[in-house]
Amino acid sequence: MSEINHRIRVHTGDVTKLAVDAIVNAANTSLLGGGGVDGAIHRAAGPELEFECRMLNGCKVGDAKLTRGYRLPARFIIHTVGPVWQGGGKGEAELLASCYRRSLELAAANGCRTVAFPAISTGVYRYPKEQATQIAVDTVSAFIGQKAVPETVIFCCFDQQTAELYQQALLRLAERDLHR
Repeated sequence: MSEINHRIRVHTGDVTKLAVDAIVNAANTSLLGGGGVDGAIHRAAGPELEFECRMLNGCKVGDAKLTRGYRLPARFIIHTVGPVWQGGGKGEAELLASCYRRSLELAAANGCRTVAFPAISTGVYRYPKEQATQIAVDTVSAFIGQKAVPETVIFCCFDQQTAELYQQALLRLAERDLHR
């Protein structure tokens, strides 16, 4: 496996339980909580998170903003807004890649050595999981291939099926690296 693959991990479980420098929140544009991962992060972090998010004036699709982690074991929360799947012809892939890139830029700028991502846009936003997973792995590997920080990126998956998609995407990345 490549050096890049050694810096990427796949974990099955609850992202709100990970003791990392930053967890990424698959947020909505208001940043004020919602369902899925977003709601779980807001509940686990406590009411102070909503107060800080109100000060951020929302977030555009493909962008990211940083808050404190409050009651989470993570120091920071990086909120990013993924695209809603509309069939693939509305720039969804570029916007999803931008979510990962902008989140990693914020992590690096704030000295985060460890970052955990959920599967952005694959829940209620209906992005096809296989495509989203490949975009996530490709974008993260390209970023950390150029930067020393973050040192470790964790793809935190809600279920084993999603974790297997990430493992497969990492294997494809390793195979591509071998053939270079």
